[in-house]
Amino acid sequence: MTQSFRPPSVPLITSDPYFSVWSAADHLYDDHTRHWTNKRNSMTGIIRIDGKSRRFMGRVELLDHHKYEEPPVMEQTSLKIEPLTTTYVFQSDGIELVASFSTPLLLDDLDILSRPASYLTFHVRSVDGKPHHVQLYVDVSGELCVHTTDQQISWSRGESDGQITAMRMGTVAQPVLERVGDDTRIDWGFVYLAVPYKTGTETAIQSYKVREQFIESGHLPKEDDAAAPRAAADDTPVMAAVLDFGQVDEQQISQYVIAAYDDIHSIEYFGQPLDAYWRRTGITFEKMLSLAVEQYDDIQARCAAFNRKLIADSEAEGGKHYADMLSLAYRQAIAAHKLVNDEAGNLLFFSKENFSNGCIATVDVSYPSIPLFLLYSPELVKGMMRPVFKYARSETWKFDFAPHDVGCYPKANGQVYGENALDSQMPIEECGNMLIMAAAVCMYDNDAAFAREHWELLTQWASYLKQHGMDPDNQLCTDDFAGHLAHNANLSVKAIIGIGAYAILCAMLEEKDGEEYYAAAQEMAANWQRMAGAGDHYKLTFDSSPETWSLKYNLVWDRLLGLHLFPERIIEDEIRHYLANQNKYGTPLDSRNTYTKADWLVWCASMANDKTDFEQLIQPLWLFLNESPSRLPFTDWYDTISGEQLNFQNRSVVGGLFIALLEAQDLPASLSTLRSK
Repeated sequence: MTQSFRPPSVPLITSDPYFSVWSAADHLYDDHTRHWTNKRNSMTGIIRIDGKSRRFMGRVELLDHHKYEEPPVMEQTSLKIEPLTTTYVFQSDGIELVASFSTPLLLDDLDILSRPASYLTFHVRSVDGKPHHVQLYVDVSGELCVHTTDQQISWSRGESDGQITAMRMGTVAQPVLERVGDDTRIDWGFVYLAVPYKTGTETAIQSYKVREQFIESGHLPKEDDAAAPRAAADDTPVMAAVLDFGQVDEQQISQYVIAAYDDIHSIEYFGQPLDAYWRRTGITFEKMLSLAVEQYDDIQARCAAFNRKLIADSEAEGGKHYADMLSLAYRQAIAAHKLVNDEAGNLLFFSKENFSNGCIATVDVSYPSIPLFLLYSPELVKGMMRPVFKYARSETWKFDFAPHDVGCYPKANGQVYGENALDSQMPIEECGNMLIMAAAVCMYDNDAAFAREHWELLTQWASYLKQHGMDPDNQLCTDDFAGHLAHNANLSVKAIIGIGAYAILCAMLEEKDGEEYYAAAQEMAANWQRMAGAGDHYKLTFDSSPETWSLKYNLVWDRLLGLHLFPERIIEDEIRHYLANQNKYGTPLDSRNTYTKADWLVWCASMANDKTDFEQLIQPLWLFLNESPSRLPFTDWYDTISGEQLNFQNRSVVGGLFIALLEAQDLPASLSTLRSK
């Protein structure tokens, strides 16, 4: 099989934190398809060539202990993952099948990006010079609309504008926006399988045993209109379609279906339910499906063009392995969010802190993710920050520093992290994050109006950093799994750059305090060098021994924002030290343990002045993805010796891997120009 990169899990459907299907196997037919939490989200694909059936996706049987023998597979010959598209190629019995899974997360078109609709496109052609009769079966199971399979589901079907058969399934209870938490699947709304009309197409909502009936006969049985609702685990219902390609020769022909999800309401925002962004004009779900069909050719062409450009840009900047990682990270980073508008029409872009605690709009999850969004859609960075500003100025937030989060997904009703105890807060971390994000989005947008809207809070947080940021007391930072740490040198860097970021905003808005804050940041940076210095590198904490060290990933914003508070030699010394302390799968986060963070590793690599050093620092991360025994979506926290995932998966922070591309861009504004005005 042609495959130069073996991802730990392959994205198939990547819409939002709920509508998510992956293949956690080497071959698409090795296992059931799964939700990003690794719970089963079964979809099955079978091809029938001249009356002989072969399986190409998922499994036919749902129970492992059943004696049913799975049908033979259509041999998978290649797998390619591009930013917006996953493509498998199979070949058997004289036929080549190309199965393409595309979720059009186009950051320059938020209407299309926010549609909960993914395309499954199937291309077939003869490769032995002979004609063959080809039928293709695909289904989506009721597992996609439940949290647990004991929940009762019902189903129905309809038509959309006379051009689509739309089958749907959903729970009987429909507990809209009620379920809160981390390791969760959606149990409200409706999963759809939409099939454009085509001669010979058959559709049915039936027991999963319909898969066996297609294998035997090539057709679907008559639908039981009187079937009663039942638990998803009880003779699991599926929505099935048979696509008849007829006689197939060397000319490739294609058909497609659309898997979609109507979540009814998407987010609860301080007590108010908010709908997905695509609904803001009042269009119905059926109309959205019709648009997805009408625009199919254009959307596929746009996705292909974007794939080519991003891959070319990332290869030019960081090599083939960097392109592989960005292709895998792109859809994951976006689909760990939900895009909505508030009642005033402001864009809100909510992250879910997947497999860490389920928080929504987490500041220190947004911070590492923003390189991707600054590159392609700075407005989405503002959408991440607006809920935090709203909460921070409310009466319920009692602290003079920035919050950690705005709730637990999908309820954004106020911070839940650490039950709001002072000891669980991240004062320096979140103040620094909000100030750096504000300066970055305003500079990349070349407009500081957004900062002006929130100036009182930004000023308050800058003052907090100026007072407390030089030598942080015992507190958590974003790497909270490592525990509390006093005198944290990397956290001090964040505070210093956060103060510099505020100076940038002052300059952009012609506020008088800018020079005072920049001077303070310069003085703190000079003190930092003395306090953290350990000869050939810089220590983990100001009071630790010279043998300690840590990834100083926050330094990257000194360069990106054009602050130049720290001498270049600091970065040069640090890069040499990181290379000297590499394990098989990367440089550890710090000297205390062998685990690392993928986002921070790439941030540090991006600071290398030599492209060879950059590639040498990221090569172990590529190797980890290619070899890790942990078969799950891209984890950002793993062990650099064993290659095993430690907890996190499918998090938005992999947007941080785009930082080398961001660094290659020229800022519209520069601090030196602003200060000279």
